[in-house]
Amino acid sequence: MAVIAGNWKMHMGAAQTRAFFAELDLDESASKNELLIFPPVSSLGVAAACPDRDSRIQLGVQNIHWQDEGAFTGETSAPMAAEAGASHVLIGHSERRHVFGETNEEVALKIAACCSHGLVPVVCVGETLAQRQEGRVDEVILGQLDAALQALEGNDGRFLLAYEPVWAIGTGETATPDDAANAHSTLRTRLEAALGLAAAVRTPILYGGSVKPSNAADLLGTANVDGVLVGGASLDPRSFAEIAAAGGR
Repeated sequence: MAVIAGNWKMHMGAAQTRAFFAELDLDESASKNELLIFPPVSSLGVAAACPDRDSRIQLGVQNIHWQDEGAFTGETSAPMAAEAGASHVLIGHSERRHVFGETNEEVALKIAACCSHGLVPVVCVGETLAQRQEGRVDEVILGQLDAALQALEGNDGRFLLAYEPVWAIGTGETATPDDAANAHSTLRTRLEAALGLAAAVRTPILYGGSVKPSNAADLLGTANVDGVLVGGASLDPRSFAEIAAAGGR
């Protein structure tokens, strides 16, 4: 079983969300996968209540604040996300880290908030092009993972990990299967050391970075790649359905 997750980012208002689910026609093979959609928070309630949404599709939010409530204008808390219909939360997406300056410490606080309210964190790690050229891929992604693992310590709840090389997000560039395999192997080895073999194997590691119908099958067939985190291609119901079917073959 693969995890096929779509991150809509700042796209898809209420009408577009309804249209997406009305048009989405999932192949039977998609039933073998865990399917997730992360709409913008303003469309989450619409997606949760949409009669055309396939029951196989779970919903998440793209970000939360670590406090349950307070004077944090524009933020969404974990309890609010859960009440609105979310089961998962993207934490530490590269755009949160590199556009909005989110730190490993803030990522850890958000992970703890997820765990406190029964939400599943999807923890994102990844290096920039400069860091990759400097030969610091392992240093960067393991530093991000270690901060997340500290926040998860003592929590028995499930979490997912997503490797998203920053240089391959929204650029049309994609890491090769070998690039993905190497990074995912590094992450899996650290998970084994921290959690033990059984727990590490149970933790899905997704690849995210310009995933498309044309490369999904190759990526999903790569060692230690347990799923994909899809950006732009998840906005089109046909392309998302193709990727979901690729993961079920």
